[in-house]
Amino acid sequence: MCPLCDKNCSLQRLNDSCIYAKVTYLFDNGGTVFFAIFMAIWATVFLEFWKRRRSILTYAWDLIEWEEEEETLRPQFEAKYYRMEVINPITGKPEPHQPSSDKVTRLLVSVSGIFFMISLVITAVFAVVVYRLVVMEQFASFKWNFIKQHWQFATSAAAVCINFIIIMLLNLAYEKIAYLLTNLEYPRTESEWENSFALKMFLFQFVNLNSSIFYIAFFLGRFVGHPGKYNKLFERWRLEECHPSGCLIDLCLQMGVIMFLKQIWNNFMELGYPLIQNWWSRHKIKRGIQDASIPQWENDWNLQPMNIHGLMDEYLEMVLQFGFTTIFVAAFPLAPLLALLNNIIEIRLDAYKFVTQWRRPLPARATDIGIWLGILEGIGILAVITNAFVIAITSDYIPRFVYEYKYGPCANHVKQNENCLKGYVNNSLSFFDLSELGMGKSGYCRYRDYRGPPWSSKPYEFTLQYWHILAARLAFIIVFEHLVFGIKSFIAYLIPDIPKGLRERIRREKYLVQEMMYEAELEHLQQQRRKSGQPIHHEWP
Repeated sequence: MCPLCDKNCSLQRLNDSCIYAKVTYLFDNGGTVFFAIFMAIWATVFLEFWKRRRSILTYAWDLIEWEEEEETLRPQFEAKYYRMEVINPITGKPEPHQPSSDKVTRLLVSVSGIFFMISLVITAVFAVVVYRLVVMEQFASFKWNFIKQHWQFATSAAAVCINFIIIMLLNLAYEKIAYLLTNLEYPRTESEWENSFALKMFLFQFVNLNSSIFYIAFFLGRFVGHPGKYNKLFERWRLEECHPSGCLIDLCLQMGVIMFLKQIWNNFMELGYPLIQNWWSRHKIKRGIQDASIPQWENDWNLQPMNIHGLMDEYLEMVLQFGFTTIFVAAFPLAPLLALLNNIIEIRLDAYKFVTQWRRPLPARATDIGIWLGILEGIGILAVITNAFVIAITSDYIPRFVYEYKYGPCANHVKQNENCLKGYVNNSLSFFDLSELGMGKSGYCRYRDYRGPPWSSKPYEFTLQYWHILAARLAFIIVFEHLVFGIKSFIAYLIPDIPKGLRERIRREKYLVQEMMYEAELEHLQQQRRKSGQPIHHEWP
C-alpha cells in the first residue's frame, strides 16, 4: 500500500501531510540557509580566535622555541629498535631508528584495522535499516490504533534508541582496538603516539555516531521506487520512505535523540562513575581498618587516577560536539543551544571532578592541542559540504523555491498578501491508478514524487518539474559551497594567528637576544686580545 493510498482516509492523510509540512517549515525555510552560513562563519571565527589564544598561552608558558625534537623517545620504541641506530641530524647523537619498510608495513596493518572497524559500523547501520523495514510492517498492522496511525514515527523512534545502544556498545571496543593499533605502529615520541591514537579514536567514534545520520540525510527514501514498482530488499521488504513531510523530520529526530542521550551518558561517566568508584573504595578501606580516621594524603591517594590517556577523552568529547553543532546544523538548529547548555553544566562538573574525585594530574609540556586543531578545521570544511547537501537534497527548500517562482500562483506575477506556496503539498504529490494493482480497487492514490499521472502520454515518468528541481539543487550546492568557502577564507586571512602586540614582543625578545650574544662575543674577543697584548677595539673588528 502506497502513502495516502487508502481511499476512505486519503483526505485525512493529506491534511496530516499539510500539518507536518507546516511544522517542518518552521526550521526548513529561507532562514535555514542564512543560519547555516552563519554557523560556518562562526566555526571559522572560533578556530581563528583559538589560534590567537593558543599563541598567547604558548608565549606565557615560554614554549615558543620548544620543539618536538626535545622530547625523549618512548621506551617501547627504544626497546624495539635499539639495534638499529642512526645519527640524529639535529642532536648529532646516535639513536634508535625504525626502518621505512617496517614503518610502512605497520601503517598498512593499522589502516586495514581502521577500515575493518568502519565496515563493522556500516554493517551495524545496515542491520538497523533491516530492523526498520521489518518493524515498519509490524507497526503498520499494529492493534494499538495510536501506533498504527503513527507507524513511521514509532519506527524511527525505536530505531534511534536501538542505534544509540549499538553506538555505546561499539564505543567500548573502539578504545581498546585503537590502543592496540597505535602500539602496533611503535610511534617514536609520546606526542606522535597521542596524535595517532587521537586520530583513530576520532575516526571510530565519528563514523559510529554519524553513519546513521548520513544514511537518513542522503539515502533514506532515495531508492524507494513508486507505487506498482517498489524496490524491495531481498525481494521481501519494501525500502523505507521518509516521513510524509520529508526526511528532515527523521533527521532532526535522529540527531536530537543521539545528542541528548550522549550528553547525559558522558556526564554520568565523567562524574557519576568516579563517585561510585570512590564510594566503594572508601567503603572497603573503612571495613578493613578499625580506626576510621585516615590521613588526608591517604584519602587523596585513594581517589581515582586520571585517565591514562590524559585529556584525550575531554578533547574527543568536545570535538564530536563541535561536529554535531556544525555538520548538520541546517537539519537540527537546536544543536548549538544544547551544546551551550551542556558545556555550562560540564564546566562545573569537571571542576568538581578534578578537585574532589581525581588525583592531581601530572603536567606535560605542549605547544598546542596537537592533531585536534587539524581535525576541527577538517570538520569545518565538511560542515559546509554537508549543510549544502542537506539544504539542497534533504530539505524541501529547493522544491518550494522552484514551485514558488515557477509553478505556484506567484510564478508570473506577485500580488500583495498572496501566499505563493498555496497548493504546494498538492503539487508535490503524484497520482497512481489503483486498478493497476489488480486487487479490485478503483480510483487514485497520492504519493510524494514528481512523476506523470496515469492519463499522461508518459505515465509514471519524471516530469519536467523534477528536472527543474534537480538542476536547482545542483546549482544551489555549487553556489553555496563557493560562497561560504570564499567567506571563510577571507575571514581567516583577516584574522592573524598571532596578535600584533605579541608578534612585536617576540621580535623584540629575539632582537635583545641577538644583542646579548653580540656583546658576549665582543667581550670574549677583547679578553683574548688583552691576554695576547693586542689592541682592544670597542666595536666589532
